[in-house]
Amino acid sequence: MTLLQTYRSETIPALSKELSIANVHMVPKVKKIIVNMGLGEALKDKKIIDKMAEQLALITGQKPKVTRATKSISAFKLRAGMPIGLKVTLRGKRMYEFLERLIKIVLPRVRDFRGINAGTFDGHGNISIGFSEMIVFPEVNFESLDKIRGLEVVIVTTATDDKQGKVLLEKMGMPFQKHTG
Repeated sequence: MTLLQTYRSETIPALSKELSIANVHMVPKVKKIIVNMGLGEALKDKKIIDKMAEQLALITGQKPKVTRATKSISAFKLRAGMPIGLKVTLRGKRMYEFLERLIKIVLPRVRDFRGINAGTFDGHGNISIGFSEMIVFPEVNFESLDKIRGLEVVIVTTATDDKQGKVLLEKMGMPFQKHTG
């Protein structure tokens, strides 16, 4: 059973009971997942954007959008409009497939992983997870990389606060750090 099917059949009833929500449509859900990667070195080497776009497309299953600088910063030799990163916004079926791979395959592959810090919520039930090495994703071809780069995964939910967001992601299988003490 996929994560989406599990969410619909088991997670929604469990969440409405635990959070005391009578209306099923008010139960928090994952709205979108944004995967982004800053590529400051693209200012020197234009090919890096293409290489990393390939890798990000493998990871997410979707073609990334090139993000561009909005301001010119002379200290960094950066002009407005120059490409400085990549971003993919996942919704629907692809989003649930990515989330399932993230929870079941990627996070267990992270070295010294003890769970996600619940303090990384933003106050509105959304969470950001940073990866210093993108090689934890099994889709990445290690030999084709010239340098190990990181990326960020932002999970946007319809939760009204961090507690709801945490409960939602816990029920979906997201491993959070256990508080000791």
